[in-house]
Amino acid sequence: MQYLNGIYDAALLLYALSLLFYFSDCLKRSPDRKRLGTGLLVFVGLLQCAGLGIRFYEERGLPIFTPYDFLFWFSFTIVLISLVQSFMRRSEFTVLLLSVAGFSAFLLNRVWLTAEDHTLQSWKAVHGWLAMHIILANLSFAALTLGAVFGIMYLFLHARLKHKKWNDRVRRLPSLEVLDKYAYTSVLAGTPLLAVSLVVAGISIVSEGRLPLFQDLKVLSTLIGLGIYITYLILRRSGRRSGIVMARWAVSGYGFIILNFLLNSWSDFHRWGGE
Repeated sequence: MQYLNGIYDAALLLYALSLLFYFSDCLKRSPDRKRLGTGLLVFVGLLQCAGLGIRFYEERGLPIFTPYDFLFWFSFTIVLISLVQSFMRRSEFTVLLLSVAGFSAFLLNRVWLTAEDHTLQSWKAVHGWLAMHIILANLSFAALTLGAVFGIMYLFLHARLKHKKWNDRVRRLPSLEVLDKYAYTSVLAGTPLLAVSLVVAGISIVSEGRLPLFQDLKVLSTLIGLGIYITYLILRRSGRRSGIVMARWAVSGYGFIILNFLLNSWSDFHRWGGE
């Protein structure tokens, strides 16, 4: 595990440098700093991929059954999304905010959790269902993160335009219409993934005969989070709310999802060590 720690620490350092270069570029336009930030992000992705490959070989299976792995996969997914975004026009602020989310998850993993914490030993009979649940939840989390990023950018741009504060940073952002569309598309992708992941989790609970877990705080709060995003989609489709209101819904919903993730330590369903 020592060499894995070295790989992860190197990736964390490069991620921090990439974030700094993107932050510097967003403060004052610099194509060279943007290219350096993107190049470092590529190396971060390669190091994370190498770490995943080593663990897959050592454990003879996909490493996904711990909170540590969930956050690691989330950070890796955010890196991939950031790299795709980096090739799009006016994407500097999108990549910066995504990198803040991905780096925060990666850093939290290094200082808070370990790969051995809370394995799913007591759910062996439904590991396949749980693997699907975790993968879908991770993809959903990444998509909703992207939706929140576009929502934050919408709120920022709206405030600048409202007060007629024009500068280079405003000109480098997509239009309000585009940000609203991107936020909606991201939430539209993330919400069904979250819903299906909950269905799969429900099947796991029923298969294991652990029906009291349906009353678990984590399960109930996740359903509330899903309800927030379903409401967002209904309001967005109805066209009865302004873009600023919908952006606030997207950001607030994501805030609730983050809070919900922190409830894991109080959840019996996600107390994965079992009896």
